[in-house]
Amino acid sequence: MDFSELDLDDRLLSAVADAGWRKPTSVQQKVIPEALLGRDIMAESPTGTGKTGAFVIPALQLLIDSPVRRRPGSPSVLVISPTREIALQTVAEFSRLGKDLGFSASAVIGGEGYDGQEEALSAGAEIIVATPGRLLEYRRIGLFDGRNVRVMVIDEADRMLDMGFGPDVLQIVSSVPERAQVMLFSATLEGRGVEKFAEECLKDPLTVRTEAPRSEHRKIPQYYCYCDSLEHKRSILLNLLARENYSRVLVFVRTRERLEDLSKFLQNRGVEHATLRGEMEQERRAESVSRFSGGAVKVMLATDVAARGIDLPDVTHVINYDLPWGADVYVHRIGRTGRAGKSGTAVSLVEAHDFEMVGKIERYTGETVRRRVIEGLEPKTRAPVFSGRVKGKKRKDAKEDERQKEKKQQLKAQKKKKDKNIKDKGKPDFAAKAAARRAKAARDARPDGKEAGAPAE
Repeated sequence: MDFSELDLDDRLLSAVADAGWRKPTSVQQKVIPEALLGRDIMAESPTGTGKTGAFVIPALQLLIDSPVRRRPGSPSVLVISPTREIALQTVAEFSRLGKDLGFSASAVIGGEGYDGQEEALSAGAEIIVATPGRLLEYRRIGLFDGRNVRVMVIDEADRMLDMGFGPDVLQIVSSVPERAQVMLFSATLEGRGVEKFAEECLKDPLTVRTEAPRSEHRKIPQYYCYCDSLEHKRSILLNLLARENYSRVLVFVRTRERLEDLSKFLQNRGVEHATLRGEMEQERRAESVSRFSGGAVKVMLATDVAARGIDLPDVTHVINYDLPWGADVYVHRIGRTGRAGKSGTAVSLVEAHDFEMVGKIERYTGETVRRRVIEGLEPKTRAPVFSGRVKGKKRKDAKEDERQKEKKQQLKAQKKKKDKNIKDKGKPDFAAKAAARRAKAARDARPDGKEAGAPAE
């Protein structure tokens, strides 16, 4: 399918082409035609699948088809985002695709000054992208009115709930007309109460599920380096970061504490880098993203939570300094590279205790994570035997192996006992005969011929 088959305005098609988008991604193919019909949509859309375009394009087409008079504080399109960074990226996408259409998009977000945002609301911006808290502030003082909203998008719903914004979003939903079209996007629809939350926001929605982002870009080469100690892992990381082709590297660390330790280590080794971690001040987060995106540093250390939804362009390599807790998170991580047809590589630094997760990743992705050994940094210990199978072939995990082993031992013991009983069946009871002989000998030894301990007459 081409974008030309989606019945879009020529100016919008031209903007899409200028953005370098050749064909719609799978989420765009599934969402855009239905969104153009005005349906409510609940979409599972992981990182890197093009979900922002899936709601920006139909929203702009709606404004083209039925423009309305600007009303102060009352946009036609409202997008709710969990973070400032995601909101600003969404505004940039609206501006890029709508540059020749004459529609204005503005961000209403916390952590920024009020003057510019109040001016945008007063000027009657057709498109508002907002974080929940700041939008509710303006609603309370009468600067935001949702009665004219025709399309509402709830972006990153799972993260919205994780951050405790569910009640705020429901308040905002209650302020828009019932006839408004609502689209909800989430990295996953499983768990976290996303589906139940969607029931309160959407009316008879179309549910769209897209494959993991590996299907949206060409296959990313995946490697792992076996590390037999923390020092060995750090040495391999330094070796990789020193390579010329590692020009824009995103290094994932599991926790904030681990990130701080690694940041200090790299700083002591003279490796310039930026960091993204949870509970980081907005000014510092923006500075980190700017330094990395602008090329001032080529290395970004990040935790999964901090990096969610932030656009870090042209990442050449993803390094998993720590493997994540789940295979789906691994796929989201490596989806940060190899995007928009560009090349990218994923490297995981794996210790002995990580091998079970490597197996889960291979089974989940259906792809082999190949081993790489760096000359001069060969591990001194032998890697665990890894018998994982991919492409749908199952491998028992360690606990299941142990259970099966115990079961086999029990069956073997039962069979041995059964075989012994069969073998002994019909044979004389030698122990009983020996006892009888001893009793007889004792009787013969007494003058009265009675057994010892027998009652007197």
